[in-house]
Amino acid sequence: MSGIIAQNTLDNSGLIKSPEGGGGWTFIKKLDASSSSDLSFVNGSSDVVLDSTYKEYIFYLVNIHPETDHVAISFQGSTDTGSNYNTTITSTAFRSYNAESSSGYAFYDTSTDLAESSSFQIIAREVGGDADQAASAYLHLFDPSNTTFVKHFILRSNHIQGNDMSNDEQVGGYFNTTSAVDAIQFKFSSGNIDAGSIFLHGLTT
Repeated sequence: MSGIIAQNTLDNSGLIKSPEGGGGWTFIKKLDASSSSDLSFVNGSSDVVLDSTYKEYIFYLVNIHPETDHVAISFQGSTDTGSNYNTTITSTAFRSYNAESSSGYAFYDTSTDLAESSSFQIIAREVGGDADQAASAYLHLFDPSNTTFVKHFILRSNHIQGNDMSNDEQVGGYFNTTSAVDAIQFKFSSGNIDAGSIFLHGLTT
């Protein structure tokens, strides 16, 4: 048994309904950080696929650790195969957290949303640089090669701040361009990416 069924009529069965017509997530590329200034996925470079081959893509960020304490991991898109990462973004962000002292709250986060900005979109802010601190996240990008509509994305992250707070951050937004987005870059606001991996998958339908 594959664990994926064509039609799942039992909501509590624990089985996953496959996409219409079958299919599933296909692994494309893994990048590992080792004191890296950034990790960039560029269509057509080093076996990276980020084009009309897939309508949906997911980047998984696993244990992204900074060399510098209290820095934000962020991303931007390119419409010129990585020559520039300055695509206009509009987004909305929410954050909740809890400290080791058990104090936390949730709110709309105006410090990390963007309004028609070419800045990098923050995934996780104030990530700690201690050995037991890092950030993990996913970024879901929809139809980046479409030349009619804007390019939507959603992301969610959990990370440990430099002050030992566990943060849950959620962002939704779009690249406000009808040009194809053919590269995505990840980097910290300051310093290098000490360690961690990013995996890229595309959805086959």
